[in-house]
Amino acid sequence: MAPIPPAGPLPIPFDVGDVLRLRKSHACGGDQWLVDRLGADIGITCRSCGRHVLMDRRALERRLAEIVEHATVAEGSRSAPPGRPPGPAR
Repeated sequence: MAPIPPAGPLPIPFDVGDVLRLRKSHACGGDQWLVDRLGADIGITCRSCGRHVLMDRRALERRLAEIVEHATVAEGSRSAPPGRPPGPAR
């Protein structure tokens, strides 16, 4: 049997430390957000005023205009939280 293809487009790979620009600017006037949490919800922080927002992945992907800057993460430690050493490669 042939494998079943995915139902939709693949999710955008976000990393902790990525800087995003959303389609609409924040109420403070800022338009850049820092990804600071990955999980069931993705946490983003406004780089202008520091407001923290939790958003589910689908909503964030719909609102995303561009990834301004990718996080610089050591190879093999994708999504490693800042300040914590990467774990062993699996």
